[in-house]
Amino acid sequence: MKPSSSTPTRPAPVLRLVTRLTLCGALACGAPPSAVQPPAPGVAPTPYVEAHTHFDNTDIAGSVRTALAALDRQHAAMILFQIPPDTFDHPGHYDAEDMLAEAAKYPGKLGVLGGGGTLNAMIMRAVATGDDGAEVRAQFKARAEQLLHDGAIGFGEMTAEHFNGVTPYQYAPADHPLYLLLADIAAEHGVPIDVHIEAVPEDMALPADLKSPPNAPELHANIAALERLLDHAPRAKIIWAHAGSDGTGYRTPALCRQLLRAHGNLYMEIKADPGAHGKNYPLVDGQLTPAWRALFIEFADRFIIGSDQHYPEPAAPIQRWQEVTTLLGQLPPDVRTKIGTTNVARIYGERIAAYLMPRPGA
Repeated sequence: MKPSSSTPTRPAPVLRLVTRLTLCGALACGAPPSAVQPPAPGVAPTPYVEAHTHFDNTDIAGSVRTALAALDRQHAAMILFQIPPDTFDHPGHYDAEDMLAEAAKYPGKLGVLGGGGTLNAMIMRAVATGDDGAEVRAQFKARAEQLLHDGAIGFGEMTAEHFNGVTPYQYAPADHPLYLLLADIAAEHGVPIDVHIEAVPEDMALPADLKSPPNAPELHANIAALERLLDHAPRAKIIWAHAGSDGTGYRTPALCRQLLRAHGNLYMEIKADPGAHGKNYPLVDGQLTPAWRALFIEFADRFIIGSDQHYPEPAAPIQRWQEVTTLLGQLPPDVRTKIGTTNVARIYGERIAAYLMPRPGA
């Protein structure tokens, strides 16, 4: 992996959403992790953008209604919906159109990324057929630009390695020609790509706790390809989804640190699932582990919240957003503000930043 040639310029803060009272609270003085008590489940100590959620495409109105109702309860400034990464031959695949039309009624509260059901499917089809020629690229580019024209604020959820679940097992090289083209489009329009990649540093057998079929018995190395994608378009903002929800055992704080140091256009979403901890989980008995806490603080400008919450909320003792806000509450106030809101405004730019910045005179 390439060493970092320079430290990314630290942008000026865009938001000032932390109150004087919060700044003077117990976390403001840099209390050690052992002294920090997690808040009650679901109580976010500062506003944050929930940047990675999903909706029920058979109940758009219900998804919107429950997400809007959740804003105050979660202390969320905004909720961003994404489309599950899917394939054309999977029954029920869909994309952003219906939700784009509905979310447009609530600017500053809801945002939508697109492409999971079409752009991602086009990549998977190109991998399967070996056809990524001029006609395929033209169709891919047209679809990407149509999504942006219709109001999508970025591309996601895409995938380069996704285990079977709501959608089928999927693999594509992160430096596939269509991914490189998508990075060029994202850079041109100033929007991010949100990508789900299970970490596979080298070719390896499927972890023993996963089944094949439906997953592939052998996994392809993908970290070097991810780095090639990052290097291909340095102005393209790539968000690696689901930090804290590791399916292979290799998405460690050490690997994240190495990649963040080497690539200034790499960002990460924090996910903590109380119902499926996975490997390298960031919380132990409700406490944020020192390794993850140190990483979040060191790269406070490069993380955002993305709990993978579904709306309407499923029946569960604790929702994913509650687990993530428990984690968020154990970080210093300035780090919480960056991860919660400032970084999102910077990554997504003019499409949502104006709604998150304080009004003049406020």
